[in-house]
Amino acid sequence: MISLQDYLAAGETTISNLLLQNYTKLDLNTNEFMLWLQLYAAHQAGEDFPNLTLIAKTMGSTVEQIYSLLNNLVEKEFVVLETALDDNGRQSDRYNLLPAFEKLSRLEEQERFETEEKNDLAAQKKMLKSFEQEFGRPLSPIEYQKIGYWINDDHYSPGLIELALQEAVLNQAYNFKYIETVLQSWEKKNIRSKAQVEEEQRRRKQILLQKDEQNQSEELPKVSLYNWLERKDPDA
Repeated sequence: MISLQDYLAAGETTISNLLLQNYTKLDLNTNEFMLWLQLYAAHQAGEDFPNLTLIAKTMGSTVEQIYSLLNNLVEKEFVVLETALDDNGRQSDRYNLLPAFEKLSRLEEQERFETEEKNDLAAQKKMLKSFEQEFGRPLSPIEYQKIGYWINDDHYSPGLIELALQEAVLNQAYNFKYIETVLQSWEKKNIRSKAQVEEEQRRRKQILLQKDEQNQSEELPKVSLYNWLERKDPDA
């Protein structure tokens, strides 16, 4: 039975769950990943070039199998064998394990890009459907081309284009020229999100209300301030 003292003295290996959850996506099989973990555990214990014979015994494998797995890790660029000089000027070998984390970072970036691309395609479909619903007809090839220009060249998001469409509908301006004018106006004001559009609409509404109140105040008839209660009767 292992004592608590032995358990604590053995130390711990800390690894991100992201690596545990994604090692197969990184093209590692379980045996390759287990060897990488053994090397990583040795690294955290201060040993950058551990004895592979001991690792083979720990993993219940032959030394030949471990060397084969290590060769796979090197070929797949998860491990880099490096030679460096120590403090005494002597050469020492070590296993650099950082490439695994770099691969994980690239995988996360790729998956995030694919998710954004998928969401963007869904937003484009929704936006195009809104155009056809509001115009009451299918869009022409030229209109599809114009929307593509807004997205690819002007870099307007599908959501922003749909908001510009709504602005045109509210003003009963069912034409692409008006929508483009709205988009250009927002661009000049650095408006790129739904929240910014809503804030701009609130600001404009407030300005209109203030103008209405000012106009109403100017149109009120002038009323004499003469106090008739203090009128003096000349016959009194």
